[in-house]
Amino acid sequence: VRALNFMFTKQVQQFKQDPRPATCLHSVFNVHTGDEVLSSEEYGHLQINTVSLYLLYLVEMISSGLQIIYNTDEVSFIQNLVFCVERVYRVPDFGVWERGSKYNNGSTELHSSSVGLAKAALEAINGFNLFGNQGCSWSVIFVDLDAHNRNRQTLCSLLPRESRSHNTDAALLPCISYPAFALDDEALFSQTLDKVVRKLKGKYGFKRFLRDGYRTSLEDPNRRYYKPAEIKLFDGIECEFPIFFLYMMIDGVFRGNPKQVKEYQDLLTPVLHQTTEGYPVIPKYYYVPADFVEYEKRNPGSQKRFPSNCGRDGKLFLWGQALYIIAKLLADELISPKDIDPVQRYVPLQNQRNVSMRFSNQGPLENDLVVHVALIAESQRLQVFLNTYGIQTQTPQQVEPIQIWAQQELVKAYFHLGINEKLGLSGRPDRPIGCLGTSKIYRILGKTVVCYPIIFDLSDFYMSQDVLLLIDDIKNALQFIKQYWKMHGRPLFLVLIREDNIRGSRFNPILDMLAAFKKGIVGGVKVHVDRLQTLVSGAVVEQLDFLRISDTEELPEFKSFEELELPKHSKVKRQSSTPSAPELDQHPDIAVTEWKNKPTHEILQKLNDCSCLASQAILLGILLKREGPNFITREGTISDHIERVYRRAGSKKLWSVVRRAASLLSKVVDSLAPSITNVLVQGKQVSI
Repeated sequence: VRALNFMFTKQVQQFKQDPRPATCLHSVFNVHTGDEVLSSEEYGHLQINTVSLYLLYLVEMISSGLQIIYNTDEVSFIQNLVFCVERVYRVPDFGVWERGSKYNNGSTELHSSSVGLAKAALEAINGFNLFGNQGCSWSVIFVDLDAHNRNRQTLCSLLPRESRSHNTDAALLPCISYPAFALDDEALFSQTLDKVVRKLKGKYGFKRFLRDGYRTSLEDPNRRYYKPAEIKLFDGIECEFPIFFLYMMIDGVFRGNPKQVKEYQDLLTPVLHQTTEGYPVIPKYYYVPADFVEYEKRNPGSQKRFPSNCGRDGKLFLWGQALYIIAKLLADELISPKDIDPVQRYVPLQNQRNVSMRFSNQGPLENDLVVHVALIAESQRLQVFLNTYGIQTQTPQQVEPIQIWAQQELVKAYFHLGINEKLGLSGRPDRPIGCLGTSKIYRILGKTVVCYPIIFDLSDFYMSQDVLLLIDDIKNALQFIKQYWKMHGRPLFLVLIREDNIRGSRFNPILDMLAAFKKGIVGGVKVHVDRLQTLVSGAVVEQLDFLRISDTEELPEFKSFEELELPKHSKVKRQSSTPSAPELDQHPDIAVTEWKNKPTHEILQKLNDCSCLASQAILLGILLKREGPNFITREGTISDHIERVYRRAGSKKLWSVVRRAASLLSKVVDSLAPSITNVLVQGKQVSI
């Protein structure tokens, strides 16, 4: 295990930043020197299930009492491996069988077995102390719970299939049963297992998958890839692997099913071989000889199969032999399931509350969860205004010493997680924090911090100015938290109310939503609204102890959400629903071709006289291209002036003007990648 630490170190930084076959962590090494055996062009090294299995067994072995990790450099390295595994849900790989697509044409796919092992590894290592009982706060591993949840969603949407081209696959057995126990849904487990057994079980073992040409008599050993439609040749003559009888035996022991153990023990006995010393060995696979292929195709199961050389004549199939020993020890009750699964992943989810106090494994998903909500007003003026409608809120100053951060500030704090200059590791990549992450309270450098979700972030493109879309996003976020929150405290959802939210036609929908919060039900989700200081006691508190700042290090600068300094008793400007006609007009009263060649002073004069926002956007675009963003107009620099036009147009729903201003400011939708990801993890296809 420590040798794998060393071997993975060379590639982890590159793979974390750019996960693809050419940069991936290698899965085959020289057992004596640790050197690479095959290049990425010669072999499908991109098998994330191997990294996940390594992390899972690292936790199992340390939990059993072994000391494997010795210093903080190694802790940083393991943390970076976790960063790689967190994104398995969006990284197609070659899978357990190193071939990717079923058609063996060199293409990668998203595999259920890889995603399931990643989910299991993340659950096991979340909050785990790599120094064991001797550990301290800086040897704890952190996992992005939103990334873990995306892996869980992806797994559930893929199953019972293995991948797009694999209808089912024997590789799912170690994913849904020992050692990963990746599924929480008993019905989905039964459906997946039944499909694997029904389609792949044979007399000598399980087929890996249907039309698998590996080591069959008709496979050309001199070609790495198959020709198009070649897999049809292998239909009915796939090799059978006895190792999966062992997986079914072990599964029977873990699930307390002696009938299943006996069934597969009886199937295993005839396919075992004996060494000259009398020891049983398990062949890697059984194949149909070339002379019998046609007979087997005509009458499936009629021909005798022969064992591979690997697994006899002194050539041990180590994977199979190791599992045989484990299966026999379990079946003969010489060891218990807890001996080979110290973190007790095999325990049903509903019984796990008393098993592990790591917050990732806190029992079943609660369907009757109450989400705690704190309403934060942007200014005291807005607070007084909302109070006249019976809506009680707090301002950022009133919640002090608790600080309110945007999720991007939390991302900046996480930059320091796993950073290690000695190993050339840069720490956590720039990934947004999702709804589950922002529903916790954080202790950072002695400060108590709460974060508002990304849906309230103004930098999150102009769509956040559409109040109906914002309300839908809030309801969806609450439903998401209710469905997938499973930590020991209550989720804390911060609702940020800005003055801009209540202007014009936006006011009534926002008021209706706030009234629903007061009643305690929003979009079918139970909520409890209270002061932030009151809600802190029931929330989950995450200690970010990796931000240890020595005297020689510069203190990181974090920007908290600041209250707008406005007169408390001044009137909140609720603009009318029908703005003045010139501003409402989305069609400019000038043409670009007419003005682009006019002198700057004429354009500035027209800009000062013009009240049409669409025309202002055109004139500012001409000035921006000609004079640059720092050129001074009556309302400051050109970029500042465009920003004001952008905001005004957004409040008046002049979307064509908003889009033009956004393009001039080079605004990019921050949520595009997360939004597409949310579609993909639900099993949908997206074309770009």
